[in-house]
Amino acid sequence: MLFAVQMTVNLPPDLDADLRDATLTAEKEYAQKLQHSGEWLHLWRSVGQYANLSIFDVISNDRLNDILWGLPLFPYMDITVTSLARHPSAID
Repeated sequence: MLFAVQMTVNLPPDLDADLRDATLTAEKEYAQKLQHSGEWLHLWRSVGQYANLSIFDVISNDRLNDILWGLPLFPYMDITVTSLARHPSAID
C-alpha cells in the first residue's frame, strides 16, 4: 500500500538542547533504517519549511500508523496522510 505523508515539525523554541540533539539523531537513524528496509521509499524536504513529503510502501494502514507513531519527532509533528492508487494515465 502506497501513502504520501506530509510531515511538518514544530519543535518548541525552549526545548532542551541535549534533548533536541538526541531526538534529531534518533530520528535520522530511524528514518534511514526504514529507507533501507524499503518501507520508506522517498523522503523530500519541503523548501523553506521544517517539513518533508515522504512516500511509504507498507503492508497495511496499521503498519504505517506504527511507523509514524514510532518517529522520535512524532510528538512535535503535524502529519497528513494520503492513500495513493495508480493513475490510469501513468506511463510507469
